[in-house]
Amino acid sequence: MSVQARDRKIENWYNKIRYGEIKLPRFQRHEAWDKNRICSLLTTVMNDLPLGITLILEVDQEQFISRYLVTAEKQGPPFPKVNEQLLDGQQRLTAIWRSLHNNYQWEKYFLYIKEYNTVWETNEDPEEDDHDLKATVIYQSRWVQKKSGKKMPLWADDPEDMFKRGCIPLELLRPEDIGTEINEWISQALQFKKPKSGVDDFEDLLESYVEEKQKLTDIIRSFRENVKHYNLPFLALPSSTSKDTALTVFINMNTNSKPLSQYDIIVAEIEGLKDTSLHDLQAELNSNNPAISRYFDLSYLILYTSALMQEKLPNKRGIWEMDKNKVVEDWDKMEKGLSQMATFMENHRIFDEERLPTNAVLAVIAALYSSMSAVGDEAGQLNVILKKYLWSSFFTYRYENSAASRAYADFMGILGYLKGRKKANSGLNYTLNDAPVFNRTLFPLANKDEILHATWPKRVSIRGRGIQAVANFFGALDFADGTIISAENVKNREYHHIFPDALIKEANEYFDEEEQINSTVALNCSLITGKTNRVIGRKEPLTYLRERYDWASETIVEQRLQSHLIPINELKAGTYEGLTEKEKAEKIKNDYYAFLEKRADYIEKALEKLIEGEDIYASEIMN
Repeated sequence: MSVQARDRKIENWYNKIRYGEIKLPRFQRHEAWDKNRICSLLTTVMNDLPLGITLILEVDQEQFISRYLVTAEKQGPPFPKVNEQLLDGQQRLTAIWRSLHNNYQWEKYFLYIKEYNTVWETNEDPEEDDHDLKATVIYQSRWVQKKSGKKMPLWADDPEDMFKRGCIPLELLRPEDIGTEINEWISQALQFKKPKSGVDDFEDLLESYVEEKQKLTDIIRSFRENVKHYNLPFLALPSSTSKDTALTVFINMNTNSKPLSQYDIIVAEIEGLKDTSLHDLQAELNSNNPAISRYFDLSYLILYTSALMQEKLPNKRGIWEMDKNKVVEDWDKMEKGLSQMATFMENHRIFDEERLPTNAVLAVIAALYSSMSAVGDEAGQLNVILKKYLWSSFFTYRYENSAASRAYADFMGILGYLKGRKKANSGLNYTLNDAPVFNRTLFPLANKDEILHATWPKRVSIRGRGIQAVANFFGALDFADGTIISAENVKNREYHHIFPDALIKEANEYFDEEEQINSTVALNCSLITGKTNRVIGRKEPLTYLRERYDWASETIVEQRLQSHLIPINELKAGTYEGLTEKEKAEKIKNDYYAFLEKRADYIEKALEKLIEGEDIYASEIMN
């Protein structure tokens, strides 16, 4: 694709807008420039200074639902079709179009010629930022007087009063054949200077009046030429440009403080087809199901789930390919699916995006709930399959790369199995193994060594967060107050080093670099309340266990530790009293590694059952 900058005069831009040859994709935000910025732009044009480049997409057939620039509905003779869509430059062209018609409701724009001003005092005179400029564009705010109903100030509609303030209305500069309109305005503006017959020096005064009239005419003509021939260059994407590429270029060039998201663009596409506000539907969905947005940006969950429901990829390409009408038609199904997805995640004690191993699973689960009207045994079967899918996703490398295409393949495989479909290539019925996530040859489960080395779960790590999810699955009771982890209190939980980080750092002082102990692995983490975390501090495991036993039974304390799959015997391996610092360091290291080994066994055993969709209990795993 070859893209080159081209020149185009304002006259040509103006006529393209006037005759409806150029329109805006509906996803473009509406005009946002303030009065001062519009004046700055117009002053630049009047003084023939350069402006930024504009971007258009040439079209044979419109790829995006479009609208006219504000107040620029097609005029004049009919044209067969739109041949350009304006991707970047809307604010500039709208400001030029509207100011040259002076059709803003509460402002009027003027070309200010200082030498003609005889009314404004020096302190009222419009400021000129650069005295080298030939002319300045100014605005006058308007309002309606309640008593008379007239638009104020009155002078802004009176040619003579405008002229006495050095103001020429910008509509006289629009590049159209408006000679009669210009002559009428000049005649009215200078009427007070036209001598009456019979007065002294009538001929001299008349000659002076004609000269002044001609001078004003020449000034207006000169600035009309400036506007007409002013070059506003543009880049043109050829009509062969794909919709996806055009959007990417548009988004990359968009420099607003709040750039358009893909969701904004889709919303405009849908609302252009149906008299429905997607923003209102989303707000209602969020109000009815606030838990959904804890897991991911709700806008994109809606789009990705809708795409999968139409058996499209849950990415930019799939979103553009999906039937926008069906997004609204299937809204209730999609909302039900998202709600059930949030409930499903919460039932597995995964409460928010911060603790979610991979967001690739969300739309798949929501779309499967949306696409199946399962009840009774069918609902039970669906939940078992989703459980297998969830934990397989967390403990294989399935979603480390190309998550959207892989989520789509897994969705289609599971859906084909649930609906009893036949595969196009073989005519055989789908099996669950046709979802690649369940193919243990292609995507084997994480082994014990991977579990042992998984990184701290607060980081963005599928495996580390997966291990934490397994540990939370059994309730993750707080060590001190015994509260079960929940969506309401998870934000108050802190990532706690079961073997204290300070204790391990002290031991590391006695080891070479290659022998250093790593305290920040997922297996050394539990989520407990901040208060409990600070009470424990750097205490040796046996010490803080004994302190718990002082006021709670050993059984209660051990149940709380079991709810995190924390191996108790390895945690209370013994005191470090009476040891030399080197001996203490060696014992800490040995105790810590024994603890990690045992906890890895528990996680691995729990995982074996979770990926089979089984209901399990912590005591069953640890016994």
